[in-house]
Amino acid sequence: MRKRNLTPFGKKVKRRLVEINLTQKKLAENIGTSEVYLIMILYGERSGKKYISKINEILKTSE
Repeated sequence: MRKRNLTPFGKKVKRRLVEINLTQKKLAENIGTSEVYLIMILYGERSGKKYISKINEILKTSE
C-alpha cells in the first residue's frame, strides 16, 4: 500500500491548525462536514470545492 501524500493545500491547512491550536475534528465541525471527508480533501481524494473558501475563512489563509 502506498503512502498518501498531503496536497500543498493540505500541508498549509495542517500547519495552520497547529499554529492556531485547532483540531481537524473541530475544523470539520466548523465547516459542516465529517473529519473523514476533511482528510480526503487534504489528501486530494476529494476536491472539497464547497468547503475550501470556508476552510480559508476559518484559518484566515488564502488559497
